[in-house]
Amino acid sequence: MSLRTCIVLAIGVALTGAADAQTNLQCEHLIAPLGIDAPHPRLSWQLDKGDQSAYSITVRTDQGAVWYSGKIASGAQLISYEGSPLRPFTKYYWTVQAWDKNGRPQTISTSTFETGMMGESHWKGNWITDSRNIALKPAGLFRRTFNAAKPIKEARAYIAVAGLYQLYINGHRIGDHALDPMYTRFDRRNLYVTYDVTRDIVDGKNAIGVELGNGWYNLQSTAVWYFDKAPWRARPSFDMDLRLTYTDGSVETISTGKEWRTTLGPRIFNSIYTGEHYDANKEIPGWNEISYADTAWREPEYADAPSRNIVSEAMVPIRREDTLNAEVSKRFSDTDVVFDLHRNIAGVSEITLNAEKGTTITLTHGERIYPTGHVDQSNINVHYRPHDNTDPFQTDIYICKGTGRETFSPAFNYKGFQYVEVKSDKPIRIEGLKAYFMHSDVPRAGKIATSDSILQKVWAATNNSYLSNLFGYPTDCPQREKNGWTGDAHTAVETGLYSFDGITVYEKWLADHRDEQQPNGVLPSIIPSDGWGYEWGNGPDWTSSVAIIPWTVYLFYGDTTILSQNYDAIKRYVDHIATLFPDGICTWGLGDWIPVKSQTPVPFTSTAFYYTDAKILADISKILRRKGDNYDSLATHIKDAFNKKWLDPATGNYDQGFQTELSTALYRGLVPNSLIAKTAAKLADRVNADSVKLDVGLLGTKTILNALSENGYPVLAYRLASATTEPSWGYWIVNGLTTLQENWPMEAKTDISRNHIMFGEIGAWMYKALGGIRPDPTMPGFKRILLEPHIIQTVKNFSCEHDCPYGPIKSSWTNNADGWEYDATIPPGAEAILKLPNQPERRLASGTYHFAGTEYR
Repeated sequence: MSLRTCIVLAIGVALTGAADAQTNLQCEHLIAPLGIDAPHPRLSWQLDKGDQSAYSITVRTDQGAVWYSGKIASGAQLISYEGSPLRPFTKYYWTVQAWDKNGRPQTISTSTFETGMMGESHWKGNWITDSRNIALKPAGLFRRTFNAAKPIKEARAYIAVAGLYQLYINGHRIGDHALDPMYTRFDRRNLYVTYDVTRDIVDGKNAIGVELGNGWYNLQSTAVWYFDKAPWRARPSFDMDLRLTYTDGSVETISTGKEWRTTLGPRIFNSIYTGEHYDANKEIPGWNEISYADTAWREPEYADAPSRNIVSEAMVPIRREDTLNAEVSKRFSDTDVVFDLHRNIAGVSEITLNAEKGTTITLTHGERIYPTGHVDQSNINVHYRPHDNTDPFQTDIYICKGTGRETFSPAFNYKGFQYVEVKSDKPIRIEGLKAYFMHSDVPRAGKIATSDSILQKVWAATNNSYLSNLFGYPTDCPQREKNGWTGDAHTAVETGLYSFDGITVYEKWLADHRDEQQPNGVLPSIIPSDGWGYEWGNGPDWTSSVAIIPWTVYLFYGDTTILSQNYDAIKRYVDHIATLFPDGICTWGLGDWIPVKSQTPVPFTSTAFYYTDAKILADISKILRRKGDNYDSLATHIKDAFNKKWLDPATGNYDQGFQTELSTALYRGLVPNSLIAKTAAKLADRVNADSVKLDVGLLGTKTILNALSENGYPVLAYRLASATTEPSWGYWIVNGLTTLQENWPMEAKTDISRNHIMFGEIGAWMYKALGGIRPDPTMPGFKRILLEPHIIQTVKNFSCEHDCPYGPIKSSWTNNADGWEYDATIPPGAEAILKLPNQPERRLASGTYHFAGTEYR
């Protein structure tokens, strides 16, 4: 069939006319942030419509302008502030003025950002605590009163905590964040949070209340990672400045010190790892209110600052997002009831009940139930090492006060669960049990809709697992470990960024990398770490997160900041590997974790990642213009050594020809150009010989679908992705799972968490292969979009959308009796290169487009 008869319709409708205004103005990738510390904050925006030929930025305070960029002839929509030094505690107004391609100006758009401490020297408060006893279990309460003698113009609370906290003013909880501040290497960096509390302050007397939780700072539970022996461990402490600006321009700061009072509260035990115990009989009514008499409370103790590096928490917070109402799964008696959420989540439960005073309730959380109907924790408690039975795993304990309806939900813990078993030592009346899905509140940045119900559910399950493992840092699972495993994170980073705007979480986590890196470049396999992981699991197949994640974030956002911040860390890491393995073959690593059956040799995958790191470093050095750093030659040396050891040039086969081996060589660019077709054919033959079933582990899961789709076998990749027989993602779905497992068999004996993200690359693959949406490395941030959708003839329809820095990219196709139809939307300010089956390559400007055809290859 000729190309002329193949193309049924090809219409391109470009957006025209002047853009009305700039939208989605952000500072440091946040909307109107409070309390930033960046001396040169990044400012970005999107366009309503049209294309931008030039722009200007003006930044001012209430006292006048502090920076005018001048009119800059550029289509860039991201710039760093370069004006006079920013002052602490100052609100800045910034405006962007853009001109369209015809030189016509847009309406000026305005947003704000506000600086915070801008350095340790501006803190006025002291670090205080209630005890130096790390074994003391009840959470500490702190309070003080103060007098606002004049009318308030604005008030800001700045609070830094070693541990976790909840802040109150005049009895009201401040903010809706959960588990603040985020987990860091506490003895090297601490985060503070800023709140606008203007409306919470009243004229005259006011009261501040703070409750402190242990978090990872003072973990009293014991597991194989020795967090109870962390070098930073101490009783929780905090430093707080409440800065009051009066209408007459004067400023008063209410700070932590000996004026505060402290006592122990009703939260008699809290562990972020296991659970929370709460005795409602120990509640202190009104403890955080003005009228409470704290004469029986005592003076706090001064504490050492956990580190000398106290910086702003400039990132999205953790929140309680979705609310799920549980249903009774089985009622054994009036003292033993099991509830089912019908969905696996990370978060907390909340119970409402009536019971006699002193009744003890236990809420045991798990992902599975035994055939008897009781909660089964055997798949998630295997690394827990309790000394006794007083701290049961994933279990909350509530002691009732017996005054009628009571409601309990933990404040300083989260769990991974679908089922909750409620037991009591006396009969109780449960009025309801619900749960809150918790995670870092990353904005949605993508969506997928398809007629293939299995793929639709796999995508949803992948997102559920991604969010369940995002708590200010990416984790492996929300129950058994809660550890920031580096390999899981770099495998899933594209999946995360296609569906969620996660840059602030990753920037924070890369700072954690820099905190953890040893002088010689070595990183631990889990980050943050108490010291565990420097001797196991931390080869380049895992800790390449230090290179892969900055590079991926750069591709998605076009922001070089993350490259410059981490360049030296990547360089030290690659240089260390080069010192250890001068012949180019790296034997250091964990390997293709939990494969179906075939085990790829560790040196194969570790050398492939070593090459990836060297190639990324070479590319970054050019972008940042680091003269004298030539890592292209190192990358070539590694590639040559890799191919000399494992490639059969006559056949294009690698080593034993396993799925992971062949797909790794293809996906990571190690196959010589002349042999790509041969190696891809070998991979297709291997998959067919394996009865079109997966035979990969964690590392191979990243490469298998992509290697097939990118090298001429998209239908075979789709068959793997949509399969419903074991082992497959679809097999989990048809067996009722709503998240991704850690192991392919449903009833594996080990490594069987039911909420792991490590096999989650399939989510990104749907955007990249079926939707065909990729960033162009030469014009990153989707300034230029590479569009190459693989239209699967047996699928009725597929559509996806990704909200990139320029706006929504849309890609969708539908099959009908005449062939296929394809629609695309390119956002204002971006362009695209489109490749459709058996059609010429097209260059598209911003706009909406419709095409059709009859050929699929």
